[in-house]
Amino acid sequence: MLRRVDDRPAIVACSTCRLSENAREDGRGQRGGALLAQALRAVQASDERYAGIAIQDMPCLFACGDFCTVHLRAPGKISYVLGRFAPDEEAARAILDYAAHYAASEFGQVRFADWPEGVKGHFITRSPPEGFVSE
Repeated sequence: MLRRVDDRPAIVACSTCRLSENAREDGRGQRGGALLAQALRAVQASDERYAGIAIQDMPCLFACGDFCTVHLRAPGKISYVLGRFAPDEEAARAILDYAAHYAASEFGQVRFADWPEGVKGHFITRSPPEGFVSE
């Protein structure tokens, strides 16, 4: 049921997420989450700044009230679930830009001044790392 993946800063994309609030898939039958994962990988491959961030996917993050959701996580850091993205290059770049700041942070907290515009308003939850709570 579980598959081992790299234990490094990662964006886990929900591969079964809806395309949008009103549509499950695009005209070719592809889910929004799968398209977002493809966009994340394409943007990552185009810029070496993102090389240290793993792009992973799994079916259903259980954030079904939102669409195109991702989970940003790293060992010992606060993790975040973000959603309501368009599954495109612009959203993928904003997510990866935020993830680069996140990966460089000590505890997973990124100064608001460093947030890309494309992630503002997309945060759904934050979770403390195992054995900790946030102050």
